[in-house]
Amino acid sequence: MKEEKLFDFLKGLGIATKTLRHSPVFTVEEAQAVRHTQGQAMVGGHAKSLFLRDKKKRRALVVVREDHKVDLKSLAEQIGLGRVSFASPNSLLDMLGVTPGSVTPFALINAQQPKSEDPAISVILDKALLAQTPLWFHPLQNAATTSITPGDLIHFIKACGYEPKILEII
Repeated sequence: MKEEKLFDFLKGLGIATKTLRHSPVFTVEEAQAVRHTQGQAMVGGHAKSLFLRDKKKRRALVVVREDHKVDLKSLAEQIGLGRVSFASPNSLLDMLGVTPGSVTPFALINAQQPKSEDPAISVILDKALLAQTPLWFHPLQNAATTSITPGDLIHFIKACGYEPKILEII
């Protein structure tokens, strides 16, 4: 899905956002460098989104503070998965419709689930991240960053058919 449809979906939910354009970024460090050129315009919570899978092919989208060092073994135990690894680029594209460097909770729009089925993806949000406002994420591509309030992010995720788990990621 293109970002225009994402923005239309958000608008239909009554969610206001602000998007800033910049050069494509692929890492937290690159995003931080771009953000410093934007000045105070991007104050708030910045995250990294990890799309993980275990050997049973259970998947999780984990959204944590950008500066949080994630221990994958501890995280897997905390979220109830077996040993996890990063999902392949093909899996990212097939399930979330994004490429590496563009993983974002907004990609759940491409993986909407009927409410009666078990979700194909567990959505895990870092409690400490949600304490910041606004939050900033890529809008399905990594040459822009879009702000959203924590409450609106949760509303968006639920509208996509997922019930996010809010955890203190260790």
